[in-house]
Amino acid sequence: MIHLGQYLPGDTVIHRLDPRVKILFVVALSALIFAATRTEILFISLFLVSAAAAARVTTARILAALRPVALFMAVIFLVHLLFTEGRPVLPLAPLPVAVTQEGLVRGTYVTWQFAGLVLSAALLTMTTPPSDLVAGIERLLRPLARVGVPTQDLAVMISMALRFMPMMLEEYERIRMAQTARGADFTAGSLAARTRSLAALAVPLLMSAFRRADELAVAMEARGYRRGPRTTLRELALARCDWGA
Repeated sequence: MIHLGQYLPGDTVIHRLDPRVKILFVVALSALIFAATRTEILFISLFLVSAAAAARVTTARILAALRPVALFMAVIFLVHLLFTEGRPVLPLAPLPVAVTQEGLVRGTYVTWQFAGLVLSAALLTMTTPPSDLVAGIERLLRPLARVGVPTQDLAVMISMALRFMPMMLEEYERIRMAQTARGADFTAGSLAARTRSLAALAVPLLMSAFRRADELAVAMEARGYRRGPRTTLRELALARCDWGA
């Protein structure tokens, strides 16, 4: 199973790009996604599809990366669909809500925005090794070091957060399957009952997160990690393809 945040080894033109270029691409693309018009939505969507094809990321892997946030995107769509005022398309009497044309358009647009942000971030993490990602973030933040910002520590923190995302998703799936094998049912009953059942997963998941964080801290101390300036095995340098991109 491919999850958001997991690196996929490869030797494509996207994989070979400097991590700083890809990070800046994601930042610029995020700003464009928030301000996109209808015509720009088409071009940005084509760009994301082309980037995924160039990186040889299949549709199944993209859907697997979006799966953890699919429920959140569905909620965003439904909220805009049902609670946006406008021309009614499907009245839901006697409920105090209605499906409106403006709600359908707005819900689709906001859902596309969120999916575009997640997909661009997923392509970044899928095509960039964690070590290169840390180096790229640290180099981009390096000017802030002049005013006392610990840029290297920030880069390490971001890298660990990205690394923990697929691990936490895998841990959630493991705990859910273990409780299902013991007789727990997360699909039956009312919405409130299912919510309470899912809340029962929060305690073991949090305990697992704290345990993994403690193990990581011990491992970093055992390997001599210290705050302050450090050298890297490979210094980043922009190549011709990076300037072209």
